[in-house]
Amino acid sequence: MADREARSTDPRDYQHLPQAIGAMSKSFADGFVIPLHSHERDQLLYAVSGIMRLRTEGEAWVVPPEGAVYIPAGTPHAVDMHGDVDMRTLYIDTTAGPEPPRALCVVTVSGLLRELILALSEEPVDYEPKSRGALIARMIEQEIGRADVLSLHVPLPRDARLQRLCAGLLADSSDRRTLEGWSEAAGASSRTLARLFERELGMSFNRWRQRVRFHSALEALSRGQPISRVAARHGYRSASAFSAAFGKVMGVTPSKVSSGR
Repeated sequence: MADREARSTDPRDYQHLPQAIGAMSKSFADGFVIPLHSHERDQLLYAVSGIMRLRTEGEAWVVPPEGAVYIPAGTPHAVDMHGDVDMRTLYIDTTAGPEPPRALCVVTVSGLLRELILALSEEPVDYEPKSRGALIARMIEQEIGRADVLSLHVPLPRDARLQRLCAGLLADSSDRRTLEGWSEAAGASSRTLARLFERELGMSFNRWRQRVRFHSALEALSRGQPISRVAARHGYRSASAFSAAFGKVMGVTPSKVSSGR
C-alpha cells in the first residue's frame, strides 16, 4: 500500500487499482505540454492553481478556475499548462458503476467536490474498501454526477476554407473582421462560411469567436494581465462589457481569475 510520502506520479500506477477511483497529485511548470496520449480509465483533471488547455484531435477545451475536465477512457488528448499548475487527477473505473460514463466535457467543481478531491489525494493510493478513502470516493462519484457542464470547448473544422478562417482567429482572437471581411482570405462567400459554421461546428461565427477569445483571455488573466488590457486585446471596447460576457459564458468573473493566481 502506498503512503502519502511515497505517492506515485506515474499514471500507469492508477489504471488497475482495486477501487473505483485513484487520485494522483502532480505539479507542472508554466508552458509544460503533456503530449497526445490516452488512459485505460476515465479521468477527471482539476487544477488547484493555474489554467489547463486540453486538446483532442478535433476540439480544444479550456479548464477555468473552479472547473475540471472529464475525459472518457481511450480518448487521445494533450494538455498545455498556463501558469504553474498544481494538478489533481482522478482515474475512474466506470465499468462496474450504476451510471453511464460522461462524454468529454468541462464541469463545475463545487466547494464540496474540491475538498473531496483534495482529501482523497491525501489518502493512500490503494485504500481499503471500508476506509475513509472509500467513503470519500463514493461521495466524489455522487458529486461528479451532479456537476453542471460548462460549454467551453472550441470545435475545429474539417473544411479547408473554414480552417483558414479559424486558424487566423486562433492566432489573433482580437481580430474584429466580420464574415464578409474574412471572405477573401477564406476563399468563400460570407453566406457559405455562415453555413459551414453551423454545419461543421454547430454554432454561429460570433459564438465560436467568443469562445476562442475567452480561451485566450483566461490564459492572459491567469498571468496577471489587467482586465482592461485583456478586454481590449480580445476585441472588447470596454472592460465592463467584457466582464459581463466573460462571466456569463465562463461561470467565473475575470477578477476572480486574476485574484486566484
